[in-house]
Amino acid sequence: MSEVRDSQSTFAHTAEEEFGRLLDYYGIEWQYEPHTFPLAWDNAGNVTEAFVPDFYLPQQDLYIELTTLRPRLNSRKNRKIRRLKELYPDVNIKLLKRRDLRALMLKYGLDHAAEKIQGSEAQKGDT
Repeated sequence: MSEVRDSQSTFAHTAEEEFGRLLDYYGIEWQYEPHTFPLAWDNAGNVTEAFVPDFYLPQQDLYIELTTLRPRLNSRKNRKIRRLKELYPDVNIKLLKRRDLRALMLKYGLDHAAEKIQGSEAQKGDT
């Protein structure tokens, strides 16, 4: 059904792994980083910037991007999502911010996972 990875190192962040587990628990089919969307090209036509959403939910035709960055550090990610929407208007994408992730995890009893995405630890390794 899903493409859960056995190794933690496959996911860029523990929040992604926990989100995948939540989707599995509710039987929601998902794929992890299945598509790369070019966002900018040089004069020779080579891709110079791209965006890879974290999850794709095929049954909902929806891409999900997770971020655990503090709100003031989200500007680059928000810019990429705006650019993606300009270039690919038929692509449905939802950005789940740190507070959204925490609320989901707390709602579904994943208190241990919610603890992992709060505070300064949440910023390590995020892009």
